[in-house]
Amino acid sequence: MSANMSELTHALAWIAVDWGSSNLRAWAMDAQGNVLDSASRERGMLSLIPADYETTLLEVVDNWLPSSGVTPVMVCGMAGARQGWQEAAYLATPTRLDQLSRGAVMPPLADTRLRVHLLPGLSQTGSQSHAFDVMRGEETQLAGLVAKSPHFSGHVCLPGTHAKWARLTNGAVSEFATYLTGELYQLLAQQSVLKHSVGQDDLHHDGCRQAFTQAVNATYQAPEHFSQRLFGVRAKDLLDNTLPSGDARGAVLAAHLSGMAIGMELAGACRELSPGESVTLIGNEALSRRYALALQALGIETQRVDGDTAVLAGLTLAYQSTR
Repeated sequence: MSANMSELTHALAWIAVDWGSSNLRAWAMDAQGNVLDSASRERGMLSLIPADYETTLLEVVDNWLPSSGVTPVMVCGMAGARQGWQEAAYLATPTRLDQLSRGAVMPPLADTRLRVHLLPGLSQTGSQSHAFDVMRGEETQLAGLVAKSPHFSGHVCLPGTHAKWARLTNGAVSEFATYLTGELYQLLAQQSVLKHSVGQDDLHHDGCRQAFTQAVNATYQAPEHFSQRLFGVRAKDLLDNTLPSGDARGAVLAAHLSGMAIGMELAGACRELSPGESVTLIGNEALSRRYALALQALGIETQRVDGDTAVLAGLTLAYQSTR
């Protein structure tokens, strides 16, 4: 073992893991919550059976572990799903985010050096005001927000393939909603008639940015015309002589389609915002920047929190609550 790895092993207090559908990410943590090292694998729930999880985890973290003692491992994400390692049942909303560890399950392990805690997701039972809904993984990012601001209240958006919007009240999730915006865009751009028109947008370019914000506004103001305007993207490609040619044309139309999809989401998600209320965005830089631009076009202010920072803070909060 190298000197640096020996020092890491000596300082290791616990391990943080975000285990999704496609990837596993792990961080070696010291007792003060500092990251000592990190590693990842493209081995998520979709490629594993329950018997694979312990071996896969050890492939990533084994060289961090001391030869004796027990290292706690806090795991969020799809490893705790019904099709994952072992189901950590959903906690029903309203749920305090500083109490996620109370719903954790501990799968049996062959390696006695590990004690794994699989954190639960959140669920929402359908009613007149709320639809049936679930989240798994995003609740830990929300917990990271609460770790910094224990009494946080407000609306939070977590952009992604399935974007989540949550209302937090004094550090608890009181309600949330999922929007399939990212998946809808992919289906339309890759499998519908629109695939012949859209390319790859780049919001750094003025033409794409203008097309995006105009589409956000138009769809937000009249969401009932969404389906009609979808076909309008194809017609615009065929008939609009003001569009640029070549790849730039496809980029502008892709930005237009993206703005329509996000505008449709915001038409539903932002209807309960109070005048002057801002939205906190948690996610990667590119998606958060796109949503911030869309919300800015509607006159809504935003704050941004990095997704990795949030998930680590949430896992740290869960670890501290188990001690």
